[in-house]
Amino acid sequence: MPTALITGASTGIGRATALRLAASGWTVLAGVRDAAAGERLAAEAAEGVAGGGFAGARGAVVPLALDVTDAAQISAAAELVRERTAAGGGHGSPVGRLDALVNNAGIGVGGPLELVSPEEWRMQFEVNVFGQVAVTRALLGALRAARGRIVLVSSVGGRVSVPFNGPYAASKHAIEAIGDALRGELYSSRISVSLVEPGGVKTPIWDKARATAERLEVPPELHDEYGSARAAFAKVLDDTERRGVPPERVAATIERALTARRPRARYLIGSDARGMVLARALLPSGAFDRLIRRVLGI
Repeated sequence: MPTALITGASTGIGRATALRLAASGWTVLAGVRDAAAGERLAAEAAEGVAGGGFAGARGAVVPLALDVTDAAQISAAAELVRERTAAGGGHGSPVGRLDALVNNAGIGVGGPLELVSPEEWRMQFEVNVFGQVAVTRALLGALRAARGRIVLVSSVGGRVSVPFNGPYAASKHAIEAIGDALRGELYSSRISVSLVEPGGVKTPIWDKARATAERLEVPPELHDEYGSARAAFAKVLDDTERRGVPPERVAATIERALTARRPRARYLIGSDARGMVLARALLPSGAFDRLIRRVLGI
């Protein structure tokens, strides 16, 4: 039975991926910050495996306290993996190896670069970048022993950046660079690395980003420059959520990256994502910028 560790498994893409893999026979170590959410996820997975899992599937979700910005929790998770791997699945768990790591945990911070506080910039990168690197480093030994796979949940924002989405897009650009570097560095270890790049996805991350936008305060002296920023950012969020694909679609792509005989380096998901990448590739920068400004109304 293969085993995967997923960060950010409480909601959205992480939750959908945990349920899908469990239904397919995986043991999922589900990294959550909220213990109650982990218990609900494990119970739902158990019901799904019992009632609707694939033939012969006996997967399970094992909740794991894991805040990717907490070094102690990352160390504890890595130690738990080492103990259970060494025991061949002891300690009451079927875990015997770590076949996959899905780095999914993430947050979204937006607004004009000039008005996003240093604390918000740091938190954006602490979760979306430094946390993912720390988790990956801690688990590389176990992944190497299993010749496992790493999936980094990126975004089309990692390839195309638009106004008022700079902090989030910058963090995903960093993930793209990290994925490309890792793919080459881990080649001799037989660890594959794939980047999953959704466009809009119907997940709670947009509600949280909307709350950030609502807190945005534009000083009077900058009103001429950024007076429309709040409305423009709200439009980005509303349009993204409206055309977003369900998280289950992203989960299906993640499973494909974990099981394909030859996993791809990148998986672009959603017509909006494909359209943005195509427009960015075909249009000169000035024309693309004018198009985006017209869409945002700025």
